[in-house]
Amino acid sequence: MWQNYYHFFPFIFGAAVLLLFLWLILLEWRLKKLFRGTKAKDLEEIIRLTAKEADRLDKESKKLEEKSKELEKKLAGSIQKVGIIRFNPFKDSGSNQSFSIALLDEKGNGIALSALYSREKTNVYAKPIKNYSSEYPLSDEEQEAIDQAKRAG
Repeated sequence: MWQNYYHFFPFIFGAAVLLLFLWLILLEWRLKKLFRGTKAKDLEEIIRLTAKEADRLDKESKKLEEKSKELEKKLAGSIQKVGIIRFNPFKDSGSNQSFSIALLDEKGNGIALSALYSREKTNVYAKPIKNYSSEYPLSDEEQEAIDQAKRAG
């Protein structure tokens, strides 16, 4: 029975060799594509270089994360909320040259500054603010500036 098909063996063998040859060419092309742009000579070296680069990127990522946390801490204590009210403390003269300004961080801590302007002099007052309030009595304008700053955040 095999004798009838024996004359097909060279064609089958040739087709198998051709397929293996094409597979080898495809594999070679893929390896060249993989090695392109690297100094590596073999796959093991590429893996080593990739692992080294991954370690470097991991270290850089950790540095950036630490820097980000440091900046978040600094930002938490910076002025983030501002409220300002202009007013005239002397109803009989002048204009709205006086003001109260609240400069607060994200937790409502900071200062309230008030400047009372008159023709003869200007008085400036500063009061510490902790959690949107002060241990010192606040004027209506100072409280309004603090409330405005609170709403701004």
